[in-house]
Amino acid sequence: MPRPLIAVPARFSPSAPGLPDTAVVSARPLVDAVWRAGGEPVTLHPYAPGGIAYADDVAARLARFDGVLLPGGGDFAPHRYTGNGTLHGDSPNHGAVGSTGDDAEQDGFDLELARQALRTGLPILAVCRGLHIVNTVLGGTLQEDAPGTESGHRQLLHPVTLRPGSRIARIAGNETVRASCHHRQRVDLLGDGLRVTARAADGTAEALELVGAQDWLTAVQWHPEDTAHDDPAQQRIFDAFVRAAAGAPGP
Repeated sequence: MPRPLIAVPARFSPSAPGLPDTAVVSARPLVDAVWRAGGEPVTLHPYAPGGIAYADDVAARLARFDGVLLPGGGDFAPHRYTGNGTLHGDSPNHGAVGSTGDDAEQDGFDLELARQALRTGLPILAVCRGLHIVNTVLGGTLQEDAPGTESGHRQLLHPVTLRPGSRIARIAGNETVRASCHHRQRVDLLGDGLRVTARAADGTAEALELVGAQDWLTAVQWHPEDTAHDDPAQQRIFDAFVRAAAGAPGP
């Protein structure tokens, strides 16, 4: 039986081993976790000239896929979210924003990819930056430079409490998981139809899902791929996602 095709938008990188120029890449631990789960990860070129991805083009590209994985990456440009997002500094994109915080093409493509996947009901697994993208598409906002995240949520393996009965709790099979985090931004105003299904000790929203929806969406603030190779609870996130992409019942 063929593996479900999982669309993974690539990340722009200034370099890669053996290449003389810039690169378009996917993180090896992430695609390895999808492969172990039985999926076929396929890298999508993030094409969005001028920071705008055309809806019809993205919809056509997604037509052959069974699921979408929105991966982590650099900070999401603050001017992309509006409303009550807490901004720090005088400019809409000050120095706290990280490596791809001003990459219009990356941001524009990720937003449209999430928008089209939500519109068509494709199963979605959103990781870190991917969670920020989903929350923004659904009308939510972010804290650009959340208090404490520089020391509290970057390069950190810490416990996260899961909401009983939530999809992420059913997948993990426990009320807590050890989460590997590398983020500066975090949810401020929650997007329409979303609920928080996991929190860190400081209250940071660590997982989101759609309320009462039949569509499969799991968004996690942490990086499950970091520890999925030796933490069954983290690998089960990818397993459940690929099962959903294959049309099989599950959490």
